Amino acid sequence: MRQPLLHTGALSLALLLFGCATPSDRPEPEPVLTPDEFATRIDRLETEMVSRCDAQHELLATQVQRQELRDTDLREFGSLLRHLRADIERLERVDGEPVVVSRECVADELGLANKAVVGRSEWIGLPDVGTYLKARVDSGANTSSLSATDITRFERDGEDWVRFKLGLGENDVAVEGVRDDWIEAPVERRVRVLQAAGQTSRPVVSLLMTLGPIRETVEFTLNDRSHLNYPVLLGRRFLMDIAVIDVAESYLHERPEFPGGRPAEEAEHDEAGDQDDEEA
Repeated sequence: MRQPLLHTGALSLALLLFGCATPSDRPEPEPVLTPDEFATRIDRLETEMVSRCDAQHELLATQVQRQELRDTDLREFGSLLRHLRADIERLERVDGEPVVVSRECVADELGLANKAVVGRSEWIGLPDVGTYLKARVDSGANTSSLSATDITRFERDGEDWVRFKLGLGENDVAVEGVRDDWIEAPVERRVRVLQAAGQTSRPVVSLLMTLGPIRETVEFTLNDRSHLNYPVLLGRRFLMDIAVIDVAESYLHERPEFPGGRPAEEAEHDEAGDQDDEEA
C-alpha cells in the first residue's frame, strides 16, 4: 500500500516543479493583422505625417515673416543714415561757409562709390522683347518679377521652356506693338511662393534688362501683376553689388527708346499718374 502512495506523491512533486513548462503557460504567437487593422494603422501613420508637414509649413512661414522684419529694419537703417547725412550737412559753419559732406564722400566711406543710384520707381528696358516698362524697386523682395499671362510650359531640345505674353493693364505704358507678342525663354528654375491661399510654384526666366547705365541679365519670376501698379518689380538679387536705392527719388534715369515707342522726353507725362502704394 505504501509503494503506490510514494509513486503518486513523486508525480505530484514533479508537476509542481515543472509546471512552468506546461503547454498552457507557453507564450502565444502574435496575432496576424486583419486588413481593417492594417488600414487603420496606415491611416494613423498618414495622419501623423500630414501633421508633421503642416508643422514644417508653419515653421517656414514664420521664417519668412522674420526675414521680412529684418528687411524692414534694413530699410529703416537706410532712412536713419540719410537723416544723419542731412544733419552732417547742417554742421557749424567755418569762416561763414557751411561744412558740406558730398554724396560722393559718403558713398566712398560706405563702399557705395561704384554702385548706381536708383529711385523707388524707374523705367527699365527689355531689349530682347523690344519695350520699356515701369518698375518698382523693392529691397524687401528677393527675386525680381515680371507680369506675364498665358504662361505655357513646353520642351525644347530636352529642356524646360515657357511661352508667355506680357501681363499689362490698360494704364500700363509699353511699346504698343509688343503687347500681344509671344515671348519664349528657357526656365532657369522654379520658386515656391507662400500665400494666404496656399503654396504656388512660379517659373523663373532670365532676360536682358537695361536701367540707365546698367545693362544686366536679370532673373524674373513670371506671374500676373496686371492688378498692381507696376508690371515689373526689381528685388535684392538685381540690386546686389550694382545699385542702391534712394527712396526719396524716382525716375533718376531716362526712359530707353525702342522702335514703335514714344520718345524719352515724353516719359514725364507718363510718370505723372504714378501711385506710390504697391502691394507685395
